[in-house]
Amino acid sequence: MLRDRPSPSDPAVLALQALAQVAGDENMGPRFLALTGMDVAELRAKAGEPATLVALLDYLMANEPDLVATAEAIGVTPEQLAGAARALGGEW
Repeated sequence: MLRDRPSPSDPAVLALQALAQVAGDENMGPRFLALTGMDVAELRAKAGEPATLVALLDYLMANEPDLVATAEAIGVTPEQLAGAARALGGEW
């Protein structure tokens, strides 16, 4: 029996997809870590926490080129990521 899959429109799912994309990017990943003060191990440990997801979305919302690139890479619109940021309690 197939398990129900999370909806790609679920804000937490979008944020996790965006986090995976940013973490794997050679430019955005280190910049995000530097801005948050986390190291790779801490990011892995806190990846699913709402505060980490909001921080990631706030990071993207503050840098339009990164927002657009991430949205394109995960197959959503920048507006969908902005909506996820709002839904999860981000500043946007």
